[in-house]
Amino acid sequence: MKIGDLARAAQCTVETVRYYEREGLLPPPARTAGNYRDYGQEHAERLRFIRNCRALDMSHGEIRSVLALADQPSACCGAVNDVFDQHIAHVAERIRELEHLRRSLLTLRERCRRERTVEDCGILQGLAEMESGPPGRHTHLG
Repeated sequence: MKIGDLARAAQCTVETVRYYEREGLLPPPARTAGNYRDYGQEHAERLRFIRNCRALDMSHGEIRSVLALADQPSACCGAVNDVFDQHIAHVAERIRELEHLRRSLLTLRERCRRERTVEDCGILQGLAEMESGPPGRHTHLG
């Protein structure tokens, strides 16, 4: 099948197919006599698998690991569990960070419960007073 057919079958764009191919997540297809890519059903299945992993917010490294394990069907699945356990821990940490972010935003919002001039805006003053670290890290509201 042509790349457009594959993209439609997997409900993604042609650019996505090419990207996953460049990243080594999708194996290169055979070529026709006219040098066109010729994808098979195995490409469609692998692309759907990759998209399902992405829907779970898995990184390309995690997907690469899971694909390598999936390519060994008779091996023990303990390594798959390990990848998922690590991903679950990562998601839990992100949830903690997002909860901290939510609390920081709520604290800032509480500083401006009624309308005032921009000059007297509690949110803007709070932003000016904050001590922040690198992006994605905890912030401290003074």
